[in-house]
Parts: sequence; structure tokens; C-alpha cells
Amino acid sequence: MAPTGKLLLADVAFSGVKQIPSNYIRPISDRPNLSDVHISDGSIPLIDLHGLNGPNHLTVIRQIGQACQGDGFFQLKNHGIPEEMLSNVLDIARQFFKLPESERLKTYSDDPTKTTRLSTSFNIKTEQVSSWRDFLRFHCLPLEDYVHEWPSNPPSFRKDVAEYCRSVRGLVLRLLEAISESLGLERDFIDKKLGSHGQHMAMNYYPPCPQPELTYGLPGHTDPNLITILLQDDVPGLQVLRNGKWIAVNPIPNTFIVNIGDQIQVLSNDRYKSVLHRAVVSSERDRISIPTFYCPSPDAVIGPPTELIDDENPAVYRDFTYGEYYEKFWNKGTCKRMLLGLVQDFLLIQPRMR
Repeated sequence: MAPTGKLLLADVAFSGVKQIPSNYIRPISDRPNLSDVHISDGSIPLIDLHGLNGPNHLTVIRQIGQACQGDGFFQLKNHGIPEEMLSNVLDIARQFFKLPESERLKTYSDDPTKTTRLSTSFNIKTEQVSSWRDFLRFHCLPLEDYVHEWPSNPPSFRKDVAEYCRSVRGLVLRLLEAISESLGLERDFIDKKLGSHGQHMAMNYYPPCPQPELTYGLPGHTDPNLITILLQDDVPGLQVLRNGKWIAVNPIPNTFIVNIGDQIQVLSNDRYKSVLHRAVVSSERDRISIPTFYCPSPDAVIGPPTELIDDENPAVYRDFTYGEYYEKFWNKGTCKRMLLGLVQDFLLIQPRMR
């Protein structure tokens, strides 16, 4: 809980504080160093998905493979989800975080096992330093199992967000086929490895911060899931580590940011990489981001496929269940997990230098 007694950061941030509370201040060695951040000048690939089902199919597959191997991140345009739907779900998220405190707190919980919850920071039970973020996190596959848990305010939340979830799932399944194909595997290979599949979302709210140089919205981390589809508003905040330098990925309207998670790194036998990324905050504007996390089911066994293993490319990782992986993700000390990457725990051999 924040020193003011408020459970949610937004209510601290808008209480007129001129300095951030001490529990949000990072050690000097772990601050964003905002003056040493490079602006993305097209270095993060922008892929036009329109050609995936046409004569340019192989070109798009090759572009996706190159982006997964070289960057772990790419931007996606002409993805098939209407611009109106994207702006609507961003607006719903903003409406939710502007609700009265008493209304928002109906969904509050600090229990990471709850399938729908509003909380703050990352995992306040294990963190020593908090992050400048509130988030609403909720499961959405199968939708009928979870929609009744979601907020009923704003009134259109359940209907419109459910429609968005279905649309993003369709996009993810297309991308997983493309990623499988780019690895030289059958198009349905990754789909079949995921068991019953899992999907959850977060609506992240980053309030204006009086001292953004002292804290993070989220510190550097990789995603433990399979693949993440990020929708964001027009306020910059996402930064990606590329060749040892942090790159600011400025928003492009009507596009998604796609990043490879730890499970695809394992399933590609380390050919594709789950890359460190972080969120910084602004002193002037609040920011909304909406990631969709696509996951294996907890009992799905993840490991390098035999098709990608030979004498020159031995298996880098042992087999494990996604449930085992995700439990370690939540229980491990945040700092160590963020800095070293949890995939280290599952290595059979050290991956070769790229």
C-alpha cells in the first residue's frame, strides 16, 4: 500500500504529490537514464500483414522470421482489426481508470492467482520497489468462463472488450501459423503444442509522474508467455533493448506491437528471441497500453521440437510444462527474473552467441 494509504497509484498521483513516494524510487544503478535512449527510426520492423494470404505470402513469412530472429519485436499494419474497434477499446480502458475510486476498488486484489483483478505495480507481494502503473488484468479464453467476472462499468465493457478479445485471438492464430512456417515447421505446429490455449489481457494505466527519471512504469523484462500483441495510445513509453541500447518505439496509429515471449524462444530452440523491454513514464501525460498475452495451457509441454535439433543445433532447453514455468515466474524475486531472464532456469546447454 502506498504511504498515503491509497491502494491504487492513480489516486496517489492525482492527490497533488510533487515528489514520488520513496517506495517508487529505483536505486541509482537501476534508473531509466532517459537521456541515453535512442528514437526508433524504422529500426523496429513494420510488417504489412495484408500480403499474408496473397502472392506475397512467402515474402511476409520471411519478414516475420527475420523480425523474430533479429529483433524479437515487430510492428504490424493492415492486420484486419478495424480502427474503430481499436479506438473504442482504448476509450473503454480510459473510462475505467477515470471511474471513482470506490467503483474501481470493486475489482481490486493483490492476489496474483485471481483471474480478474485490478492492482498496481507488478507484484506488490514480492517487489522491493514499486512500478508507476495500475493495471486491470483478466482472462478471456474461453470467454464464457470469465466475462461474468469482468467489470460491468463502463456499461459496454463486457460486450465490446469480448469482441476485441475474439478479434485479437484470430490475429494471434494467423501469426502463430506464420511463425511456425517461418521456422520450417508445419503451419499448425505451435497451435498443437499449446494444449487448450490460454489468453489474458491487461489494461495498463500510467499516470503522469512528477519525477519520471527516478522510476519505471515497468522495468526491463521479457514476457513469460508465447506471444504478446500490444495496443497503445499515442503517448510514447515502450522501449526495447536492441544491441545493448534502449530504443523508444513511438506509437503508429492503427498498428500493433508484437513481441515474442519466452515460450517461442524455447520452441524455436533459441533461434527466435524473447527481448528485454520496459515502459517509462511521462511527467505531463498519462498513458494507456493494452497487451494481449497468448499462452499455452498449464499442462502443455514446451520444449525444442525434434525438427529443429541436429548435431549442429542440439537442444538448448529441457522440456517443461507451462504451469511449472509460470509458477516460477510469479514466485521468483522480481529483480533477478527481470535481469537474468527466467529461461536460464530451463537451459540444457548455453546457447551459442548470435
